[in-house]
Amino acid sequence: MISKTLVIIPAFNEETSIVNVVESIKAVVDEVDIVVIDDGSTDKTVENSKKAGAKVISLPCNMGYGVAIQTGYKYAMQRHYQYLVQMDADGQHEAKDIKVLLNTLYSSDFDIVLGSRYLGDYTYCQTYYRKIGTIVFKFLLYVYSGKKISDPTTGFQAMNRRVLELFVKDLFPCDYPDADVLFLLTKLGYNIKEVPVRMYTNECGKSMHSNPLHAFYYVFKMLLSMTLTLLRKHN
Repeated sequence: MISKTLVIIPAFNEETSIVNVVESIKAVVDEVDIVVIDDGSTDKTVENSKKAGAKVISLPCNMGYGVAIQTGYKYAMQRHYQYLVQMDADGQHEAKDIKVLLNTLYSSDFDIVLGSRYLGDYTYCQTYYRKIGTIVFKFLLYVYSGKKISDPTTGFQAMNRRVLELFVKDLFPCDYPDADVLFLLTKLGYNIKEVPVRMYTNECGKSMHSNPLHAFYYVFKMLLSMTLTLLRKHN
C-alpha cells in the first residue's frame, strides 16, 4: 500500500444490501478504510453498516447523492487520505474491481480512474432511458471537451488527492454530479482513465432513469451545468 486509501459508500435506505457490500470490500481489500455516508435513512442502514464494520457518517436528513459524496470527500481531506474510492450501496458494483481501479491509479499519472460497465467483455442490461441518457452525455462530453468517455454516469471511481482538493470546493455540482463533473475535470486538465468493470443491473424502480420525465429533467440539468462550466472562469 502506497498510502492510506478510503472507500466511501453513499447510502439511503439500503439495509438489505449494505452488509454484503461492506463485507465484500473487506474480503478483497482489507487494507482500506470504509465509510458509509448515511443520507438520512429511515431503515436499518446505519445499524447494519456498523455491524458490518464500517464507520458511519449520518446526514441530518436526505440531502441527495451529491451532498453525500462530497461529505465523503471532505472527510477524506480532513483525515489526510491520499486516495479515495466511491461506490454505490445497492450492490451493483463488484468489490474485487476496487483493486483494478486502485492498481491503475497507483501505477500511473492518472488523477481519476472510472469503472466503465461498457468496456471489456461484460454485459450490462439497462433501461431504454438510461441508454438514451448515456448516449446524450457521451455526445455532449465529446463536443464540449473532445474527450471520449464510454460510461459518463458511472458511480464507481477512484481518485487521488489532487481531485479531492477540487471536489471539496463550492464549484462541485452537488445537485447531479455526473457528466458535468467529468467535463469540469477535462477543462481543468486532470487526467482521466477508464477501465472495464462488472456492474449488475439495479432495480428499475429505484432509478431516476426509469421515469421519462425524470430522465428528461436529468439530461436538461446536465446540459445546463455543463454549459455553465464551459462559460465559467476557473483560477
